[in-house]
Order: sequence, then structure tokens, then C-alpha cells
Amino acid sequence: MSRLADPEFWAGKRVLLTGHSGFKGSWAALWLSEMQAHVTGYALPPATQPSLHALLHPGELPDAQLGDIRDREALAEILRKSEPEIVLHMAAQPLVRESYATPAETFDVNVMGTVWLLEAARAAPSVKAIVLVTTDKVYRNDESGRHFRESDTLGGHDPYSGSKAACEIAVATWRSSYFNERGIRIATARGGNVIGGGDFSADRLVPDIVRAALSGERLHIRSPLATRPWQHVLDCLNGYFLLAESLYKGKASVDALNFGPSPTEQPIAVRDVANAIQAAMGLSPQWDDVSSLAQPREMQTLGLDPALAAETLAWRARLTQRQAIEWTAHWYNGWRRGEAARQLTLGQIAEFTKGCPC
Repeated sequence: MSRLADPEFWAGKRVLLTGHSGFKGSWAALWLSEMQAHVTGYALPPATQPSLHALLHPGELPDAQLGDIRDREALAEILRKSEPEIVLHMAAQPLVRESYATPAETFDVNVMGTVWLLEAARAAPSVKAIVLVTTDKVYRNDESGRHFRESDTLGGHDPYSGSKAACEIAVATWRSSYFNERGIRIATARGGNVIGGGDFSADRLVPDIVRAALSGERLHIRSPLATRPWQHVLDCLNGYFLLAESLYKGKASVDALNFGPSPTEQPIAVRDVANAIQAAMGLSPQWDDVSSLAQPREMQTLGLDPALAAETLAWRARLTQRQAIEWTAHWYNGWRRGEAARQLTLGQIAEFTKGCPC
């Protein structure tokens, strides 16, 4: 069983959370607030309608500011005003297919946005620890099916993956050039394919399933046999929080960590995730294979080895991939029945943190 983020540690901590209006950011903001952290958000307005952020935080976060991560002056100002002790950087252009359409903007947002954040943090005396979220796709994927380790070669076959690999290099540069001498501890977090309730993004499997269910249209799947390291958003966030705690306390001596399901679990293909979620939502599993249509290239296999996170943080996925799918379907089923998204989300946070993921 994994260690859990420590509410006593987070109580009263000043946290800057970039990307607070996104899917993972909305879950993170709520969980951190429940642990009594003082959360300052910085992000663009939600990109979807509906949005989890609006469902969970209808009055906006008390100390949130809407802004572009590339706006260096606004970013520097919010760090000066909020005086964060911990920075969790999640703001990004996070979609692979969108990166094919807008490669230059993807690099601008993901790489230069990260650089301006690093510069703002360098000038902020309050900052003690930074967790910068990248992705499981930072590795040079040879499609061998093996589980990548943190020491493996970085790369990227698509603009999104390449931009995130470039972020890793930027972080390493600022760490060795500036942060080490300042005593600011920084590490990157490479999470697996995150699923969970409230994701309404375009061109993602689970939101596509939900949209098809709501509209009564058939689901289209681009790569039904592709496998990914599926994990629930709470498992991933728990890893981020534990890493931030360890950096803050000066215990972590790592530059990057993988967070993903146990490599002993059988890989689950996209089609099987679709079938399981449709069945859990009370639907007859059905979809159309559109892989024969012209598509931007996407990797068919991807796996992470999270052994280093287990060794350094005592972190392990508390939910199996099957349980992550079940929890995700349960959230959307409740929301479709009219249950409040905030209560559904708080209920899953409470269940996750009480010790038994069953």
C-alpha cells in the first residue's frame, strides 16, 4: 500500500498551482484545499464546456488568477504576491493530436512557459520546492513494449512529446545553473495516462466515451490495440504531492520520477478500456475502429517502471488499472444521474485516503 500525502504537512503551506483550471489541476486544487493548504491558482480559463473546474469551484479559487503561462510579467507578479513555498507546475498544452496541428504553439506554451516559470521561481525567495509535471511520453519510444525508467533516453515522435522532453532539459539546466546554489529543490514528475471523473478534453478516450454516451452516437476509436499505463488521477496526484513533500524536507535526491501502474499488471488495450467503461456505465460495449483512416502517428505501446518512486517515496498505485476504470465510470454515472460533481469528487478523495481502495 502506498504512502499518502500528509495533511499535517500541507496544512498552511502556500502553494502555487499552475493549470488549476484543467482536469488534473481541478482535482489537485480541491484535494490541497481539503488538506488546508493555501492554494493560489494560475491558468487560462477552462478549455471545455462543461469543465470540471467550474463544477468543483463555481466561485473560482479564492486566490486564483487567469493568465497565460507565457506572460512572464504576470507570472512573476503572482509569485511575488503569493510568496509560495511550493510550486506545482501543471499548466501545459497537453494534447498529442492538438500538437500536430499547432506544433510551434505547443513548444511555446510547454517549453517557454516552463522557462518563464523557472525564471519567476528563481527570483522568488519564498520558493523551497518545485514539482514540474511532464509526461510518460518524454521517452524515446522504440515500441519494444518495455517499461521505461527515469535513466532512459528522452525523445519524442510527436510535437507534444518532444516539447515535454525539452522541458526536462530546461529543468536540468536551471537546476544545475541556479537552483542548486539557492537551495531550491526541483524535480519532474512523469505520470502515466491519467483517467478519472470530470475529464471533458477533446481527443481523449474517456471523454470521447462519455460524449458518445450522452449524444447516443457511436464511439470512434483510433488505435484499439494500443496499450497505455492507465492510472487514476488520485494515484498520480498522490505521487506529485509526496514528491513535493520530500523535496521540501530535503529528503528526495532524485531529478525525475515515474508514476504509473505496477509493471506486473497486464497491459490493457484501448478497446478493453472502452468496453469496460461502456459496460460500467450500463451501455452495450460498441464502437467503430477508425484506425484505417489517415491519423497522426501515435505510439502503440507505452509503459513506465515506477520502481524508483516506490524506493524513494514508498509510493505505489493504490488502485489497479481495473479499479481506476471502475472509479472513473462511477463518477460519470453519478454525474449523469444529477449528483453534484463536487460531492462525487470529495467522496472519491475520502475513499482513496481512508486506507482501502476497494
